[in-house]
Amino acid sequence: MKEFNRILVSAALPYANGPVHIGHLAGCYIPADIYVRYERARKKDILFVGGSDEHGVPITIRAMKEGITPQQVVDKYHAQIKKSFEQMQISFDIYSRTTSPVHHKTASDFFKTLYDEHLFEEKETEQYYDEKAKIFLADRYITGTCPICGNPNAFGDQCERCGSSLSPEQLINPRSTLSDAIPVKRKTKHWYFPLQKYEEFLKEWILNGHKEWKPNVYGQCKSWLDNGLQSRAMTRDSNWGIPVPLPDAGGKVLYVWFDAPIGYISATKELTPNWADYWYQNDTKLVHFIGKDNIVFHCIIFPAMLKAHGRFVLPDNVPANEFLNIEGEKVSTSRNWAVWVHEYLQDFPGCEDVLRYVLCANAPETKDNDFTWKDFQDRNNSELVAIFGNFVNRTFVLMHKLCAGKVPVWHEAIRDEADTELVRQIREAKTSVENHLDQYKFRDALFTIIDLARKGNKYLQDKEPWKKAGKETTTPENQQLIDNCLYLCLQLTANLAILINPFLPVTAKKMLHMMKVVDRMLEWEHAGKADLLKTGYSLRAPELLFRKIENEEIQAQTEKLHRNAVKPNSAEPVQAAVVIQEKKPEIQYEDFAKLDLRTGTITQAEKVAKADKLLRLEIDLGYEKRTIVSGIALHFNPADIIGKQVVVVANLAPRKMRGIESNGMILMAEDESGKLHFVSPEDKIGEGSMVS
Repeated sequence: MKEFNRILVSAALPYANGPVHIGHLAGCYIPADIYVRYERARKKDILFVGGSDEHGVPITIRAMKEGITPQQVVDKYHAQIKKSFEQMQISFDIYSRTTSPVHHKTASDFFKTLYDEHLFEEKETEQYYDEKAKIFLADRYITGTCPICGNPNAFGDQCERCGSSLSPEQLINPRSTLSDAIPVKRKTKHWYFPLQKYEEFLKEWILNGHKEWKPNVYGQCKSWLDNGLQSRAMTRDSNWGIPVPLPDAGGKVLYVWFDAPIGYISATKELTPNWADYWYQNDTKLVHFIGKDNIVFHCIIFPAMLKAHGRFVLPDNVPANEFLNIEGEKVSTSRNWAVWVHEYLQDFPGCEDVLRYVLCANAPETKDNDFTWKDFQDRNNSELVAIFGNFVNRTFVLMHKLCAGKVPVWHEAIRDEADTELVRQIREAKTSVENHLDQYKFRDALFTIIDLARKGNKYLQDKEPWKKAGKETTTPENQQLIDNCLYLCLQLTANLAILINPFLPVTAKKMLHMMKVVDRMLEWEHAGKADLLKTGYSLRAPELLFRKIENEEIQAQTEKLHRNAVKPNSAEPVQAAVVIQEKKPEIQYEDFAKLDLRTGTITQAEKVAKADKLLRLEIDLGYEKRTIVSGIALHFNPADIIGKQVVVVANLAPRKMRGIESNGMILMAEDESGKLHFVSPEDKIGEGSMVS
C-alpha cells in the first residue's frame, strides 16, 4: 500500500440555494468528518476543505422565486449552511465559497491554461432561446409535459414525479419558465472538453488502478467508460457565474461543473500558503466525499481536467454514498419533503450527536436507505441511552458509591478470566475500528464501538459489584473484587471516549469532563490500553450523556413532515397523516382504582432552566400544595395558565427532573396537530375533589 505524507479531504460543495437537509449530512458530510477526526487523532497531516457552490441554474431559479438577486440568494444560504455545519460539529479547516475572488481567479486561470494548450474544442450548436426574455435557456428553465407520465410540470432535464431523465426535446408543449414563451433554437458557440481523449487514461487509472473503490463508485465509472465518453461543454450562456476569460466570450460563463470542483483548490489556497504541497505533491492522499449523483463529475470529468492541466494529484479514493430517503419517499426539496438540519437543531437542542449517530448507523453506504422518525427514536433510546450511556452512567455511579469517587486499585493477583477477556476485547475493538475506518466502512466501525459498550454492560452485570458491598459483605476480599471490576469499567469508559470521538465529538467531550482529563486523552495511540486512568485519581459525578426521546416528540415530527410537504405539481401542503398512537394493554378495574385523581389549581408556573420543554408548576390540591414538572412549555405561556384548574395524578411516585422533585402528573390531551389541551372540570369545583 502506498505511503502518504499528507491527506487532503474534500466534501461536496452544496448549492447555496437553500438550507441543508439530513440527506446531505448522511451522503458525505458526516462520513467525511468522521474520517478527518480519526486521522487527526492519529496525528496525520490532514486538511478538510469545503464550501458553498454559488453558481449555476439552481441559484438563479431561487433568486427568481424569492424576487431577489443571485448574490443575495448565495449570501443568505451560504451563512445558513455554514452555521448548520458548525452546529453539527462538521470540522472543516475552511468552509469557503465559489463567489470569492480567490476562486474566480483560480477557476479562470485553470480554464485559460487548458485553452492556451489548445485542449478545448470550439463548437457552434443550436440551443434553446427565449425570444421574449432574450436569453439562452438552461434545461431547468424549460418546463413541459413529461412524455413518460404526463406530468404537466416536468423540467427539461428531469421529471420530478416519475424520476425520468429528460431532454428539452422530449417535452410536450415546452415553455420557458422565465416568460412562458415557447423556446426556439438558436446557434451559439461554446468550448467543449474532449473527454474521449482521456478515455484510455481513465480506464487504466480507475478500472485497473482502483479496484478497491466502493462497488457503487467503481460500477458507475465502468458503465460510463464502457459506453464511451463524449465532449462536454465547459461554458454556458448566462449572466451569473465566472465569466469565460476570453476576449470573444461575452455573455458566457464557466459551466458550474467545471467551476465547482476547482473550489477545492481555491479553498486550500485561502487556507494555507503551502496549498501547493497538498495539490502538487504525489505523496498527498486526496479523498473526495460525495453523494452518488456526483460520481461522474469527481471520478471522470474532474480527474480528466486535472490530468489535462498536468500538475495536480488525482483522487486516491471517492467514497460516495447512495441516497437517504425520508419515511419511504425520495427527498424532494421542491415538495419540502425533507428534514432540514437547522429545524432539527431547533427542535432537538443539544442532540447534535444523536443525529450524527443515527445517520451514521443508518448510512446509505452501499444502497439507498430510509430515515424514519421511529428508527431515530429507537436507536437513541435502545442504543445510545440503554447501551452506551447506561454503561458509562452505571460505572460512574458505582465508582462513587463503592470506591469513594476515585479510580480504584488494580489487584493483579485476583485477575480472572472475565477480566482478561474484557482487556482483550478493548484491544481488539481498537484494531477493528481502525480496519473499518481505513476502508471507509463507518457503519461497521460504529457498530463495533456500540458492541464494546454492550460487552461492558454484560461484564458489569455478571460481576455484580453492588452485591459485594455492605456492612457485612464488604470484606477485604470483596473490596478487591469490586476494585478490579470498576477499574476495568473505567478503563473501558476511557477507551469508549477515544473510539467514539470521531463519531460523537460532543459526547466524547462530556466524557473527558467527567473523567477530568484533557483533550490529549483522545489521541488514537491511547486507544486499546487498559491503564489510561490512574489509581487514586478523583473523577467527577456522572452526568447523563443522552436523554430519552419521547413518543410525543416523534409524533410531532412525523406530523410536521406531512403537514409542511407540498403535493407534487401543487402549492398545496399534503394533508398531514393522522398518526394513531399505539393502544396500551388492557387493564382491570382494580388497576384503574389504584389511581388517585384530584382536581387542583395552578398557582405558579415558570420555565425550568436549560430545559426548553419543561415548566415548573405549583399546584394547590386543597389539602396541600404540590410541585409538578410538566413537559408543556412549548404549548403554553407560563403566565397564561396561572389559575387554571387541572386534574392531577396525586399518588404518582416522586421523580426528579432536571434536579427538581416532581410530585404528581397533570392530565393532558393531544389533538391531531400535536397541540396539548388541559383535561379540566367543565365547571370550577373545590381543589382536591376526587375524579372517578
